[in-house]
This record gives sequence, structure tokens and C-alpha cells, in this order.
Amino acid sequence: MKHIIIGTAGHIDHGKTTLIKALTGRNTDRWEEEQRRGITIDLGFTYFDLPNGDRAGIIDVPGHERFINNMVAGVVGMDLVMLVIAADEGIMPQTREHMDILGELGIEKSIIVLNKCDLVDEEWLELVEEEIRDELKGTFLEFAPVVKVSAATGEGLSKLVNMIQKMTENEVTEKDIHTIPRLPIDRVFTMSGFGTIITGTLLAGTIRREDTLCMYPNGKECKIRSIQVHGESVDVCYAGQRVAINLSNIKKSEIHRGCVLAPPKNMKNTDLLDVRLNVLPSSMRILVNNSRLHLFTGTSEVLCRAVLLDKEEIGPGESGFVQLRLEEEIAVRRGDRFVVRFYSPMETIGGGVILEPNPKWKKRFQPDVIEELRQKESGSSADVIELHIRQHEKDMVSVSELAKITALSLEEVEEDIKELREEGRISVFPMKKETYVWHISSQESITAAIREELRAFHSAHPYRPGIPKAEVHMRFMKQVKPNVFDLYIEMLTEEGKIGRSGEYLHSADYMIPKDAEFEKASRTILEALEKAGYDFVRFSEITFPKLSEGTKEDVLQVLISEGAVVKINDEMYTLADYMEQAKEKIKKKLAKDGMITIAEVRDMFHTSRKSAKPILEYMDGQKVTKKTGAESERVAYL
Repeated sequence: MKHIIIGTAGHIDHGKTTLIKALTGRNTDRWEEEQRRGITIDLGFTYFDLPNGDRAGIIDVPGHERFINNMVAGVVGMDLVMLVIAADEGIMPQTREHMDILGELGIEKSIIVLNKCDLVDEEWLELVEEEIRDELKGTFLEFAPVVKVSAATGEGLSKLVNMIQKMTENEVTEKDIHTIPRLPIDRVFTMSGFGTIITGTLLAGTIRREDTLCMYPNGKECKIRSIQVHGESVDVCYAGQRVAINLSNIKKSEIHRGCVLAPPKNMKNTDLLDVRLNVLPSSMRILVNNSRLHLFTGTSEVLCRAVLLDKEEIGPGESGFVQLRLEEEIAVRRGDRFVVRFYSPMETIGGGVILEPNPKWKKRFQPDVIEELRQKESGSSADVIELHIRQHEKDMVSVSELAKITALSLEEVEEDIKELREEGRISVFPMKKETYVWHISSQESITAAIREELRAFHSAHPYRPGIPKAEVHMRFMKQVKPNVFDLYIEMLTEEGKIGRSGEYLHSADYMIPKDAEFEKASRTILEALEKAGYDFVRFSEITFPKLSEGTKEDVLQVLISEGAVVKINDEMYTLADYMEQAKEKIKKKLAKDGMITIAEVRDMFHTSRKSAKPILEYMDGQKVTKKTGAESERVAYL
């Protein structure tokens, strides 16, 4: 069973509300003022059942010029629109404005309902129909079917119902109930004993009782207490249905028309929009840079400034890329339609489609900006996600953040990520709680920079094992989490693009050259340490032949990493063999006597107290000995 939303549009007093009452048996004018004045001010909602069993929700939108903002809010989520035209008057000014608005909001399926046919004769009716056809040429309504009715007498209503059924069966596509739910709010009120009630058309997804959702843009989470669809309580509602929802944890004062109900962390507030804006051919205005406009999208109405990105001005029938800078935050998604009206006087001048709901501040006439917008306009959701990933050159971006930026479900984003990965356009770094993605061009650029840095480092410091990993992280990717960076480094080493020795990174094929200079420094160090024995020599006291700057320190670190030399403390070094022999002698002494002193170590190795103390401190670090309390005494560590 399809969930269908039908709307009405047309000039004031052309019989929209009367037509709906004739179809449904219900009056959609809720307010006393509406009933007294005989015009629709706010949105009216009801439903009726089609012969095939489908239930169609129906929205009665106001036709008066002063209530255009309510009319735009009512169009959200409509599958089919009945453009009502009175046979005795024909197309009127508000009819034309409604047609323009419907076209810019992307409404495709429409029926021309020629109402009040009982008031005119056949000849007049033919003239009016011919006039309507001429007026609709070149618009989305050009080939819409015309049904002649009289809401007052019931004439033609069965034909209208059959036409609605035929179009909803064959031409209306069902909305996606498997994506994230999104409900723009068009009414909010309170009921005694229930609390806060919201209404709207569920544009996508599914909402269940007890779900916890978020109200955007205020970011407050709220729980679904109960749901009604067409006055009946249900446990679940689906995209395409008119719904009334009772919320807990939120007050009426915290919600207004234009708010959006969606899952937490799945949308992102914005005060900037990148759009394709079309100025209506019928407009008498020329849009210039920085014009102040009223923006209508979803159920939101906000003031904004229009920054023209690729043109000096946009005239009637023209279009351009525009950044709308809003005066308050809203929550939308890519592909949403909008209408703009001049700030004063209030008249509709155009509309279009949102290309980027969370853009960065853009400058005018930038070729890269224009090209990016062209790609977003023509590309798939995967292409748009790729553009967002590309913007995170040095910090990567998480899959959940992409879902929030694009207002897509996590499942939809993951499907696009899979496609991009299979095509070799991105790299994916899965962690326990989050998955990070990186554009392949950014990865290759950073990888090339790191490899070049390693080559330059080896040239400047040929006897060092490489650059510390932490230093590479801070220099090239400090905004990336350390564990994600580690995964990237692991990937590079597995691919053979770099090498790693402990916490040092080096070129994949790099070997420390054991050349004449290295051998000269190495021989000097080893001979000095061997000659000193347990009367440890300070490194600064070793006399070296003439060497390049830093060579002796670098060679010392190589000897330590290779295990030939050990560091006793910040100043003293010795041969590793000496300390292994000392370790065995001290273990034997502890096994025999249970304790050893500094004086005993001094005598054991025929050295001085200033060398004996560092030997014991070294053994403490090796977990051979430990202090008993006295500074000069040690026992076995275990």
C-alpha cells in the first residue's frame, strides 16, 4: 500500500477547501477566522480512501498572497498536486505564483482541476480550457490532465478520484522508508494531559513509538510517546504519511515551524547553503549580489543574503551558483528544493536546489569553487561524499561525520564508501568505534611528502636510524588521532613504501652506511670503552679524530641500537659484554649472600665508588637488583 500525500494549490476563492470537503466529507478550515472569512489562512489536513484501498492524505494550502509562506510549507512531501482553477475566472495572479512555486519545489505530478463548472456554459468552458493550455505551455504543467468538476454539485468528482488513483498507481514513486527519518515540523501545539504535539509530512524513513530523536536546529533530544496517522493511534509511521507525534522531554516553546525531527547526530545545522538558483522567467526583478531575500525550504522561512558566485547578476529566466548566507540556522540536506522571495516587496522571484547543505564560506568568481559546485550538481551521492573526503587532506574524516554533513543514513554512506573504496578513490581505516576515510590523492600527497622528508633526513644524517614516528605524526598529520596514524604507518610499511625500526621511520630500502667515516667513529668509541673497563669513561671525554658534525653521536646511537654498547646513565656508556659479565657476577653474589653493597661492587670490579654506584643503578633498571631501604644496599629483584 502506497502512502500518498495530495495537495491543493490555486487562487483564493477558487474552491480548494470546498473541493476537499466534497472528496472527504471534512472541512479543513480549523480556525474560527478561516471559517468566518471563508478563506484558508493556515494549512488544513485530512484524508480519503481511494477505490483500490490506498489512503491519500490531503493538504489544503492557502491561496491568498499574504499566506504564501504557509503554502510553501504545505508543499513539502507532496506526491501529487491538484491545481484548482475556477471555470468562471480562469488563471489568476495567485494561480501563476503557485505554479511558479510548485515548479521550483520540484513537484512533477499534477492534475488541473477546473472547478465551478456548474456556473458556466459549455462554450465558456472550452474557451477557459484553451486559455489554460496556452498559459501552461513550457511549464511542468503543460501535459497535466484536466478534470472538470463542480465541488458544489458533485459533478465530475468520480472522474477526479479515478484520475488520482490512476496517477498514484502508475506515476507516483514510493518514498524511501529505509533511510534516516526526517520530519519537517509545520505545526506545534500542546494538549492537556499529553503535552507537546507536532505535525508534519514524514519525508523519509520510519518513526516508531519509543524512538529517541533530535529536534534540529536546537539539538534537543526527545522521545516519541505516541503517534497518530489520520487520527488513528499507531506504533509506527512511514515516509509519505501525515503524522501527529506526541513528544516528551521538550516544550512547545522550544519548537517552531521549520524545525526538523531526525535521529541524533545525523544532521548538521547550517547558516550557509550552496545552491543552484533559478530566477523565474515571469519575474520583473534582476537578482544582484548581496540581495536580501526570504528563503523558504521545507517548512522553514529565514532571511538571507544571496552571494552570486559565478555571475554579476541573474536576470529573468537565468540561473547561477549562489551561496545563501542565512540569518539563522536551519537543518536541510543536499537535493532539497527551495523558493526565494524578495525582502520587500514580498514577491516570488525564483528557487532551485540545494547543492551543499554544509559548505564553507566561499569567495566569488573562483574557478575551483565553480567546478566543485558543478560536480556536486551533476554527481551521485558517492561523488558528493568523495568531494567532502577530499576536503580533509590532513585530518581524514569519520564515516559518522560524513553522515551528519550529508544528512544521509549511516548505511547509505557506508554503501557509497564501499563503492569509492572498490574504485580506488579512497582509503579506509577501520577502528573499534569509528571508521575513518581518506581520499587517495591526499594520501598519496602526504605519503610522497613523508618519503621525501625521510630521504632528505638520511642525506643530512646518514648514521641515524630514521625520524621518530611521533615527530612525523606531529609534522605531517597532527590532527589525525595517533591510533589512526599508526594504522596508516602500518599500511605504508606493509606496502613497502617506508621502513620502520622500533619507533623510528626510514626509507624502505635504507641501510646505515658502514663507510670509512662510520668505521672511524665506531672504532674510536669501542676502543675507548674497552680500555676504560669498569672505570667508565664519559662520552664527552673521548678524543675523536676529525669527523663530520654530529657523526660521533649518531654512530653511538647505532652501536646502542645494534646492542654493542649500553647506556649506563646520561653521561656514561660501556660495552654490552662488560655489563652482561657484571650481571652474572652480581646474580651469583646475591644467590650466595642475599645482598650486595656498593662497596662490594667496587671491590668486585676493581673500580671506584663513582663507577660502582652507576653499575647497581643500571642493575636496578634491568630488574636484577632492588633497594632494601638503605641507599648503598641491594637485594635480588625477585
